[in-house]
Amino acid sequence: MPNVDDEPSPTRVTLTRDGPILIEGPVEVVLDDGRVVRSDRFVVAICACRRSRKFPWCDTSHRRRTPASAARKG
Repeated sequence: MPNVDDEPSPTRVTLTRDGPILIEGPVEVVLDDGRVVRSDRFVVAICACRRSRKFPWCDTSHRRRTPASAARKG
């Protein structure tokens, strides 16, 4: 019977409201064209809005976006 202490801990993924997806690293990301990119950082911010000039990494471009709810009020 395997020892519970030998099991790897799960990777933590944190979804943020109107921001990036945070993943405990290091990570490898497979892009839609099949390329693989890697980050060795301890926490990696993955772009969820696809506005990043460094996609798939977040460069905070989502902060310049006007939320849809604010656009409807005006």
